[in-house]
Parts: sequence; structure tokens; C-alpha cells
Amino acid sequence: MKRLLTFLLLFMISAILPFGCSGSTPNGAETSRGSEKVLSIYNYSTYIAPEAIAQFEKENSVKIKYDTYDNSDALYAKLKQGNPGYDVIFPADYMVKIMVSENMLEPLNLDKIPNKKNLDPKFVNQSFDPGNKYSFPYQWGTMGIGYNLKATKGEVNSWGAMLDPKFTGKVAWQDDARYTFAGVLMYLGYNPNTTNPNEINKARDLLIENKAMIAAFVPDTGQNLLAQGEVNLTMEWSGDIFQVMKENPDLRFAIPKEGTIVFTDNIAIPKNAPNRELAEKFIDFVLQPEVGAKISNFIHFGSPNKAAIDRGLIDDQDMKNQQIYPPNEIFSKLKYIEDVGKATGLYDQAWTEVKAAFGK
Repeated sequence: MKRLLTFLLLFMISAILPFGCSGSTPNGAETSRGSEKVLSIYNYSTYIAPEAIAQFEKENSVKIKYDTYDNSDALYAKLKQGNPGYDVIFPADYMVKIMVSENMLEPLNLDKIPNKKNLDPKFVNQSFDPGNKYSFPYQWGTMGIGYNLKATKGEVNSWGAMLDPKFTGKVAWQDDARYTFAGVLMYLGYNPNTTNPNEINKARDLLIENKAMIAAFVPDTGQNLLAQGEVNLTMEWSGDIFQVMKENPDLRFAIPKEGTIVFTDNIAIPKNAPNRELAEKFIDFVLQPEVGAKISNFIHFGSPNKAAIDRGLIDDQDMKNQQIYPPNEIFSKLKYIEDVGKATGLYDQAWTEVKAAFGK
């Protein structure tokens, strides 16, 4: 669901938010600062507009505590031990289904979220949360290839570029089994959600055979390595690359011709949230067209807020960018990561073997 330059964003938000204030703690021991309420948010580090945070605080006379994680697996691991005091979280599509099945999310009072009417129908009532009983779409985007045009000497349009020997030692993949395997599986012509052990192992073997190519498996920070020149190509989320492209005109983002992963990150309330009503108010706030646009314009991911798009509130440059809002012929090649049930163990084992080979 997430992601650029953690330090930079935290510095920006720190001027607005009470990080480390006594009003909210990671273990959820306190949810108020004197008589002032605190809303505790757990999200990716660069995945919201500081202006939106400040607006909600002002309009509701609250303070927001903003903690961060690297990926949905880290979110799951943290909350699986019990909610330490968070009110709002942002799980990816497949993770919503997992968390619902394990009773880790609070059902939403849909009457308290009237701004749900602003959402694009193609992003609601999805298979991972029928009827949006537990979540609403927050942002969407694609996983693709960020690359340096000067280094590649031409446009990149295939996952095969990540396996090209001329980029040996200058390629980064996601430090996430499902996403990295998804890219390799699609390159091989397989379903990224396959449960066939032979296909998963072929993807494993291809990565191991090309281990010399790999500079690093990164926790959603490939855009930083690309911007710093440490890698020439990186598997990364669309919005993250578009953020660093602002500073370097040689950087590009490509949706590979074989297809790639599309994601919907969602806003939800974890089980035993201390401030459930305030959390629902925050969700409804985010679904306002003006607020949704403010967030998307800041982080450069796709907005699921149809009202924001219809009213022309999304940056025109982003709307015209087919890598952010791909046309139907490209969108049709995009796949969601799905919960593969017991086959998760196959991916975990294959990933362990990839990492072990890379360590050698």
C-alpha cells in the first residue's frame, strides 16, 4: 500500500507535529495531552501531505502522533503482537484481507464516513474487503523500474533490463519477497500470484543466477540509491520515483511491458484503537476531494478520489502522466498482489534461499 527521503519529510512534519510529545507514545499508554486529544497514526514515512495533517489538527483541536514503517509486513508484525495504541493505519490491499481474517481491524461505522461517495467505483468494494466494511482506498500506484537515462543510454521498458549484465552491481530490488518475485514471475510469463512451486523456484533460480547484478535488496528506499547514483536501475513504487525525478531530469520511471503490480493502499482502524470515533473522522476528512487532492499532489501517487479528479483538483502534470494514471490498455496488464494462503510458505522458503545466496 507506501516513501521518499524519510529524514527530509520527518524534518518537515516535525515543524508541525508533536513527535515524541507526552501526548502519545509508541506503546499507546496515553491518548491525550492534558485535555487535548491525540490521534496516533502509523503509516509510511513520506505518505501524507504535512498541510493535511496541520489542517486536521486545527479543525479538530487535536494533535497527531505519526509513526512510520517500511512495508505492510512490518505493519502486520507490529500489530500482530497487539495494538500498541494506534488509531489509523494504512495496509496494502492483500494485507487488509489478512488482517480482517485474523480479527486485527475494527469494522467501520459507514454512516460516519459520508465522503465515501467521492471515491471512484473501480477502487471500492474490492475482493479483499467487500462492501468496504473495514477500509477505504487511500492512494494507488504501480511498482515499476526507476532508472537513470544517462546510465541506460536509452529508454527501459522490460523487467529484463534488471537482469542485463551491463548493469552488474548497479541494480536494486525490493526487500520484499512477494513484490520482487512478482516482477520476476511476470518477466517469465507467470502469474505474480502463482502457487505453483516450480514457477516460484524458477523465479528464485533466476535471481540467484543473476546475483552479481544486485547491489542491494532495499526496504522501499530504492529511489534514494537511484538519486544518489549508487544504482542505475531500481524496482520501486511510482510515486517515489516521481518525487526524486523533480531533482534530477535524467531519472525516469517505466511500467514494464510484461506488466507489473498495481496496489491500493487503504486507510483502516486497527483493533482496540483508543480513539475510534476520531479515527473515523480522520478517514472522512481524508476522503474530502480537496484533502485527497492535497495528499496526491504532494506524494505523486494516483488518487482514488473521483470527485477530486472531476473537479480538476489534481495537478494537471500528474493527470497527463501515463505512468501515474495509465490508460486502459496499460491498466489491463496490472495485477494486484493476492493472499496466496499456504503457498506463502513457498515464497518465504524461496526468498530465504535467494537472500542466503546473495549473502555469499
